[in-house]
Amino acid sequence: MSPISRRRFLALSAATLAARHIAFGADPMPAIPTDLDHILLGINDLDHGIAWLEQRSGVRASFGGVHPGRGTRNALLSLGPRCYLEIIAPDPAQLGQSSPTQKNALWMKLQKIKEPRLVGWAVHTDDLASLARKVVAAGLDIKQPRDGSRSRPDGKLLRWRSFSLKQDRGGLLPFFIEWSPESIHPSQDAPSGCVIQSFAIESWVDDVIKSTVRKLGIDADSRSGKKALLRASITGKNGAFELT
Repeated sequence: MSPISRRRFLALSAATLAARHIAFGADPMPAIPTDLDHILLGINDLDHGIAWLEQRSGVRASFGGVHPGRGTRNALLSLGPRCYLEIIAPDPAQLGQSSPTQKNALWMKLQKIKEPRLVGWAVHTDDLASLARKVVAAGLDIKQPRDGSRSRPDGKLLRWRSFSLKQDRGGLLPFFIEWSPESIHPSQDAPSGCVIQSFAIESWVDDVIKSTVRKLGIDADSRSGKKALLRASITGKNGAFELT
């Protein structure tokens, strides 16, 4: 048997890699983080946000309720099993209140957003306290876990506990949520008709984001980009569309 040429060797190697690419997939990273709970679409006017999203998706988000003391209210639509989209905006009924918890970073950010854009995302867990300890042990500073609630239009109260990182890179990194066993997950009764297809983080500090995501134990797609943003691809009744 004659010796194989270098060119032939390279060609065979490329073919082998291509075959493995097809068989196993180019990127083992899932298109959607395994424990993605919901994504937040921020806007300074909730009605505008609902109409804007309905035009693109063909689905009208339903009013979810208000966040007492936080100055916000929301509308929701399901993105599939255990995942939903939350349109979040300032609550006009709370604007005159001077509660210090109202003037948080998210509330201040929402006041300035005239066209809807993604401002955050959440990962769900069944044991928030244990997760908080693991995140701290990984060398990341967190804000203390706190109780949250929202009054639904039907009078039922949804309850949860959550915590976020002290440095969440402007919402690029997630916060973590554990829903009360007595509360219905919003994806179960929010309007359906949309399915999330992919979710990614883009940033010019991609190495930092990837490192932090790895410490958090989240299988999120982090990419290099000229702007810092979240990107979600969704299929709705009007076809495919993208949110950033």
